Amino acid sequence: MAAAFLVALYEYSPLFYISVVFVCFLITSGLVMGWFGWDVPVILRNSEETESNVKVSQRQMRQVKNPFSLDIKNQAAASVASGIMLVSDCLADCLLTCYWGCRVQKLHEALQKHACCFRIKTPQAFEDAVCDEYLCRQQYHIKKTDKEEKLCVLPGEALIADFGPVPRSRYPLVALLTLADEDNREIYDIVSMVSIIHIPDESYTLSCRILYQYLLLAQGQFHDLKQLFMSANSSASSVLSPSLGEGTDAHALLKRAGLAEDEPEAPEESTRDCIVCQNRAVNWVLLPCRHTCLCDECVKYFQQCPMCRQFVGESFPLSGPKE
Repeated sequence: MAAAFLVALYEYSPLFYISVVFVCFLITSGLVMGWFGWDVPVILRNSEETESNVKVSQRQMRQVKNPFSLDIKNQAAASVASGIMLVSDCLADCLLTCYWGCRVQKLHEALQKHACCFRIKTPQAFEDAVCDEYLCRQQYHIKKTDKEEKLCVLPGEALIADFGPVPRSRYPLVALLTLADEDNREIYDIVSMVSIIHIPDESYTLSCRILYQYLLLAQGQFHDLKQLFMSANSSASSVLSPSLGEGTDAHALLKRAGLAEDEPEAPEESTRDCIVCQNRAVNWVLLPCRHTCLCDECVKYFQQCPMCRQFVGESFPLSGPKE
């Protein structure tokens, strides 16, 4: 019965033809307007075009002055048996305190205590925060602009050959940098830096490296320094990794990120080219993927990272506009 009705409608009613033509006209008009960028209903747009209209928010950065810098000199040769060579470059007289076998849980509890009420400005404050949960301690006095290498070795009487299988309850080495002069603690926003260092031993032979670095501020905040990933360019000499031994330090990262005072201009020959236009210098960091691959002009046209295709939640520039 229904089939007969549709056949009759098809043969005798002009409304059927009118309806078909009208629907085809609507679909064609929507596609044409969408191609030319005109405002059309969302139902006629594709998903990629809808997402591309979302603006990426810019993260607001605060300028701070970091007096600390720590690097590993002998990464390839460092081990629990032979020790590790640490090089610091500080803007003021500092104390480098090395804690062997610091408990993982106690260290992170100490960071939370710093954020709440217990400011870690001295080695004694750090030791109180971790409840003395470490195996042994060594301390060195670092003079201002002194780049002398400090060999940190486990004492023989400690009788420690390794720190056990993974997952470990203790970090092999925690290096704490604090200001030696009490007056300087009122000058700098950052009062200490905690570096968690992996050192190969008999149980775990992964190469020596800095796992985490935390900057502790006088106001109670602490920031975890992260590695930035840049497009490959052999002619570039500047690298943005403060924590994996790539030849730079935390202070250099903050300078490039516009968070430190007296930011030097990068040499023209050492700038990295934008991976899109290949003409302008890379200046924008995309979050959360941390790829640093776009210039000031190209960043306006991307809501997805051109390197990994992850959607960009926020972004920030490495340097401000030149005057």
